[in-house]
Formats: sequence, C-alpha cells, structure tokens
Amino acid sequence: MPYPRITADLDKMVENVALVKEKCAAYGIDIIGVTKGFCAHPDVASAYVKGGVSGLGDSRIDNLKKLQHLNVPKYLLRIPMLSEVESVIEHAHISFNSELVTIKALGKEALRRGKIHRIILMVELGDIREGVLEQDVTEYIQEIKGIEGIEFSGIGANLSCFGGVIPDEHNMSRLVDLADRIEKETGVMVGIVSGGSTSSIPLVSRGKMPKKINHLRLGEIFIIGTYGPTGIHTDVFKMEAEIIEIKSKPSVPTGETGLDAFLRKPVFEDKGIRKRALLAIGRQDVDIEHIKPSDQEIEIIGASSDHLILDIDSCAREYRVGDIVEFGLNYVSILRLMTSEYVHKFTVTT
Repeated sequence: MPYPRITADLDKMVENVALVKEKCAAYGIDIIGVTKGFCAHPDVASAYVKGGVSGLGDSRIDNLKKLQHLNVPKYLLRIPMLSEVESVIEHAHISFNSELVTIKALGKEALRRGKIHRIILMVELGDIREGVLEQDVTEYIQEIKGIEGIEFSGIGANLSCFGGVIPDEHNMSRLVDLADRIEKETGVMVGIVSGGSTSSIPLVSRGKMPKKINHLRLGEIFIIGTYGPTGIHTDVFKMEAEIIEIKSKPSVPTGETGLDAFLRKPVFEDKGIRKRALLAIGRQDVDIEHIKPSDQEIEIIGASSDHLILDIDSCAREYRVGDIVEFGLNYVSILRLMTSEYVHKFTVTT
C-alpha cells in the first residue's frame, strides 16, 4: 500500500450529512455541501450527494470541474475573478458576488452561451471579508435587475472565516431585515437567504436562527463533526504514515543552533536519550500542529519539510521500521493533506 495516505470513510460521511440535513430541514434550511476541505475529491462529494445535500459549493473552479458528473447545482463560493468568467459560466450554476463589473461580465458571457447565470449577492455583516455594505445593497439590486443573462437568486453573508465574528441572532436578523427591505424597495424577491457556514449551526441547534434564513453552506460539520449533533462522526478522515528510521538519540541538538528550515528558532527540552521514529511525511504535506497520534503514548517532537519526528520511547508497542502510524485529523490538517500531491488519497466503506 502506498504511503503517506489520507483515507475517508464514505459511509460515515453519508451518515453525517443525513443527520445534519434532518436537523436543518426541521427549520426549513437547505444545505449546500462545501467540498473545498477535501479538494472536491469526487468520491467524497458523491457521499455528500448521497447524504442529501441540495448542491455542492467550492471556492475554486478547478474543484468544480471535478464535480460535473454529479447532478446537483454547483456553487462558486469565492467572488469570481474577471479572468475566469468563461469558466464560471461553464462550470457553475450559481456564484456568490459583490462587484457589479464582475456580475456584468458574467451576464455578457452567459448571454453569449445562451444561458442564464444565477447570483447570490454577498453582504458585509462585520467579518470584513467579502460583501456589499448594507446601505448600498438596494442600489446594487436595482443595477442587477437590468443586467441581461443574470438572475438574482438571493443574498448571503460570511462570518467567522476572517474576522472571527460569531453568527448570532443580531447579525442574522440584520440579514433577514435586509432581505425584507430589498423586496419592499425594489420589488425583487429574495429566494435564498444564505446564513453562513458551520459556525451558524449552534444557532440552528438552539432554535434561535431567524426563520427567513433558509440556506447554509456546510463543510466542516460533515468533515470533522464540528458543532454536530449527538451521533455525528468526528473520525471520517485519518492519516497514515510509514516509519523510515528508529534510533535512540539525544533529545537536544549538539552544536550551535540557529533557525530551522522554516525560519523558526527551535526549543528543546533535555530528556536525555530517547527512542525516536522518523516518518516519511513533513510540513510540506501537513500542518503538524493539527494532527494527533492514535497511539496516545507517542509524542510529536517536530518536523522538517519531508520528515515527521516522533518520540516513541514510552510506547508499549514495539515499533519497527516499515510500521504504519495512524493520526486523527482536524479541518486544517485534512485540507493540507488533500492539497499535497505527495499524499495518496483513498476512500473506504465500512
């Protein structure tokens, strides 16, 4: 078997999606499965669809291209670049937008292809990433009404991803009030009110999400169970790497030290001679601060670009060269591992 590898349990993923879908449906909320956390691996995305998502969303067109065989709407979540307008119209049914010049370019390309492209207008609610300021939204809608090739489908907001702003009843109510104002002042119906991502789930769980919020873009809750209900799987993904060296060595380097390969000043605790294992994976492939050995007696010492260094001196298991070490993962480590071309990707069914 090739290593290092990351493996996704598809059955667990299907169960996670189905569980969250049931909870959200009780509040009239539609869910879009965000695929960027696993680089839109087609098998994992198919598990999303099997679990019941209404569409698939990603920030990158290259990822959406992998999903064209799946018969659900595709959402481009990141504001489109003008340079990728042709690809947006070809590979996405709906895109999130905040710039009129881009929306006009999308409309022009859609007309050229004989299509209608749907957009969701993003609104700034305090996280200071993308989005039109609230006071400018109705003016934008009036402009969008006149753009041929474009269908306005709704509004959305992003929270927590950059500024760390937590979705709450206040900022979600502002989004709902804005939808009401758009309909009153422009006569345009706001079909979708997209209230954010996994960080919005606690509001849903407490029954505090404003009723007009009818759309969420979810990925992390499916992938690692963040804010998930009882019974959700937190171990859909795991990492495995192979031991390439085992040696007992000093726990502190010998000689004058400077910066390491990542321009950091390493700090070591003198524990004497310790048995160490080198694994064939490193910082080029994964953020080591976001992995956890399944064997709790293993201590991660550090890593270079191509080597992960473990202290195995206290382990009951007698590790040998060629043995495989398994790790639990979080969202950050899964994203890095799935992005690395040097890590083999596998899916299993249980």
